[in-house]
Amino acid sequence: MADILGYAALADPVRVYEDFATVDLISRGRAEIIAGRSAFAEPFRLFGYDTADYDALFAEKLGLLLDIRSRENVTWHGRFRAALDGAFVTPRAVQEPLPVWVGVGGSADSAARAGRLGLPMILGYIGGALAHVKPLADTYRAAGERAGHPDSLKLALSTHFHAGAGPASARATYPYYHEYLRPKTPGGRGFTVSRAAFEAGTGPDGAIMIGSAAEVTDKLITARKILGLDRLFAQVDWGGLPTAMVEDSIGRYATEVAPELRSA
Repeated sequence: MADILGYAALADPVRVYEDFATVDLISRGRAEIIAGRSAFAEPFRLFGYDTADYDALFAEKLGLLLDIRSRENVTWHGRFRAALDGAFVTPRAVQEPLPVWVGVGGSADSAARAGRLGLPMILGYIGGALAHVKPLADTYRAAGERAGHPDSLKLALSTHFHAGAGPASARATYPYYHEYLRPKTPGGRGFTVSRAAFEAGTGPDGAIMIGSAAEVTDKLITARKILGLDRLFAQVDWGGLPTAMVEDSIGRYATEVAPELRSA
């Protein structure tokens, strides 16, 4: 079970660790954290942070999170939160250490940081060709190898996914995809995906993993070869898709897509 931590640059690392350690205990060692810098400005205003500190916030809070997961008794001083002096952070996760992935959008600096820290990295991939994200994978691995972490590096892809009964039925999900990403308030976060952009994105060279089981299998095999992927995080329930469609997609992934990926 992979749980996503949104707005890692804003959330308190102590609470984050406590929450996910609790989930890890309940799930008997199946929780994971994906920590990212946040793609939107609104949470910074909500929590009283300055967007000028965008990267510094994330670097400091990620460092504290890693410190907390490595020891129960924490002494720490930083810029953006109160100091910790011999603080006991409990409960403790089943997994030692509790897995922390670094979520990266399009920043080469973020990819390099994940490599330097020897952390697994997940690429958020919803637009453009694979050639656009290949340099991030290369930057990540180069930084990790220079820092002496070649055996700790893992790369995953996070993408919107739907395996339909056929090409046409899969692309009939466009209204749901449009609804999922469109801004919900005037001037709010999100973006409008046109029908033409959706069709291009679901094509052989596009980022959107929506199509027939055979189509998405071919695209994922290509992505694995180009990027050297260790894992896929498939976002399957989006935009208000009917439950039956979500279940059918998961079923096709399990019975058609996943076996082909393993054999490839």
